[in-house]
Amino acid sequence: MQRIGVFVCWCGSNIAATVDVEAVAEALKNEPGVVYTADYQYMCSEGGQSRIKEAVKEHGLTGIVVCSCSPRMHEATFRKTAVAAGINPYMVEIANIREQCSWIHKDKVEGTEKAIILAKAAVAKLNLNAPLTAGESPVVKRALVIGGGIAGIQTALDIADAGYEVDIVEKSPTIGGKMAQLDKTFPTLDCAACILTPKMVDAASHEKINLYTYSEVEKVSGFVGNFTVDIRKKARNVNSDLCTGCGACTEKCPSRKAKSEFNMGLSNRGAIYIPFAQAIPNVPVIDHDACIHFKTGKCGLCEKVCTAKAIDFEQQDEIVTRQYGAIIAATGFNPIKLDKFDEYQYSQCPDVVTSLEFERLTNAAGPTKGVLLRPSDGEHPKTIVFVQCVGSRDTSGCGKQYCSKICCMYTAKHAMLVREKYPDTDVHVFYIDVRTPGKNFDEFQRRAVEQYDVDYIKGMVGKIAEENGKLKVQGSDLINGEQILIDADLVVLATAIEPDDSARSLASMLTASMDTNDFFTEAHPKLRPVESPTAGVFLSGVCQGPKDIPETVAQAGAAAAKVIGLLAKDKLTCNPCVAGSDELLCNGCSACKNVCPYGAIDYVEKEINDHGVREVRRVACVNEAVCQGCGACTVTCPSGAMDLKGFTNKQIMAEVDAICKN
Repeated sequence: MQRIGVFVCWCGSNIAATVDVEAVAEALKNEPGVVYTADYQYMCSEGGQSRIKEAVKEHGLTGIVVCSCSPRMHEATFRKTAVAAGINPYMVEIANIREQCSWIHKDKVEGTEKAIILAKAAVAKLNLNAPLTAGESPVVKRALVIGGGIAGIQTALDIADAGYEVDIVEKSPTIGGKMAQLDKTFPTLDCAACILTPKMVDAASHEKINLYTYSEVEKVSGFVGNFTVDIRKKARNVNSDLCTGCGACTEKCPSRKAKSEFNMGLSNRGAIYIPFAQAIPNVPVIDHDACIHFKTGKCGLCEKVCTAKAIDFEQQDEIVTRQYGAIIAATGFNPIKLDKFDEYQYSQCPDVVTSLEFERLTNAAGPTKGVLLRPSDGEHPKTIVFVQCVGSRDTSGCGKQYCSKICCMYTAKHAMLVREKYPDTDVHVFYIDVRTPGKNFDEFQRRAVEQYDVDYIKGMVGKIAEENGKLKVQGSDLINGEQILIDADLVVLATAIEPDDSARSLASMLTASMDTNDFFTEAHPKLRPVESPTAGVFLSGVCQGPKDIPETVAQAGAAAAKVIGLLAKDKLTCNPCVAGSDELLCNGCSACKNVCPYGAIDYVEKEINDHGVREVRRVACVNEAVCQGCGACTVTCPSGAMDLKGFTNKQIMAEVDAICKN
């Protein structure tokens, strides 16, 4: 039997307000194995930890139960305290009486009763705990960044500047991401390309950075410090080593009906193309769906005009397998699709555009060379209506319930740029609220109203209809309490943003967590905002949640700092809570191997002595260096042969029994 000490934390008023902590400590005194109980205002403080150490020494404790907040917060803290007191760190159990009890109960009697039950369950488990010893595993000194936007580029540069090898995998033919499509950036109105292009060049020329553009992650296996990743390099059908970037092939291509992804479909491109002038690498790619040669077997004009002999129609996809110590997700975002918002006539009327399409219409490198023209007839619009929160803060089920965070600012930016360049143009902005929480953001938005006379209307647009070449915009003015109708030449929709389509499949490969909106979930929203709950996987940029460019760059640097801290270590301490197989019960069915996300389980032929009967049997064998203790195998095993150290079936059932008794 263990000698257990129970320590109940007040957590200030977080716990003590709805749990009688003294009653909890008193109720645990007679539990099996418990020889000491105490309560204290802040157990995680230096004073609280000192009390634990003193109690271990005075009462000869062999195990500790701390009734406090989530183990995600302070389990590591109390394990270190146990080690300092001479106790194995895995002889510590946390009863979560804050998040699972105090925070969800208002009645103190009810909260106290539940806290006692949770504490008794922890004691029951600890009585069956055994000391565990953690092993070590080497760290591969290389990082993988998935996504080549500003977040991925900045993360890669910071890691590479620290002296570590970095690979950037970008599914597009060039790095740069959404920022490359922008004209100006708020709140300084400086040129987006002027900021981004030097970063792109730095990433491409850095001796420690390797670019895999037009590539996607195919498979991820392994664990923190030792990931194995398969990268599919899609066939460009252009030899990057031979191509000089002269552009002759793109100029001569006769097939020019494909819509330009970079210009948001507002212009056409050739079947062989470079997305934009500053693209890195400056190597074309052939679109098989648009190419005459791949559709009919004819043409091949690009091959004939290429003096470098770089065109290779026989080129195939290639799988590259590399090992990494850390992986950073920087998959970015996309504007939401507007097929559920028919009231705005987006799919029917070419003069209703999204904000990102408007960026291309005003960009000097865009389809109209920076001259603002209506897509329908090429005329200059005299009245423009901006509609904010299209799909954001939407409770109808058509859009997203969250605020996309950047829309208020880029709408103000667009409005100012239009009024500055075209003073004869009337600009109206429909808004729910104006949200400008960043540095100098509020002043920026007020400039649009006070200096550029932009008409801000508090209210929502109910309907847009096209009539006699004009867009009839019907909306409500909540301040004046009236319905208004504006004849507009152009309507710009500030659409919500959502994670890139690749985020969910990537999360599955990384065994990373996602929220209901498909944003990657951080390990802790305040204390570990750039780490995934999956060890060795880090988050950078909008894949974690909506944010602007400065915030994205800041998070990219933070993620890089965490990665550098990981790669600086030669060895990592392994998790000793790993799976193990009872060879007498194992029937060799392979169910556990099939569900193991880390590839830690294999099968061997082994001679088994089953109650005096010796026979050769196929049994599961767990590689403890690879196993991460997720427990998938234990719940899958039909014979109950697989068990998890520290969370054995007996321990779990002991907790269940302790709860049911109450």
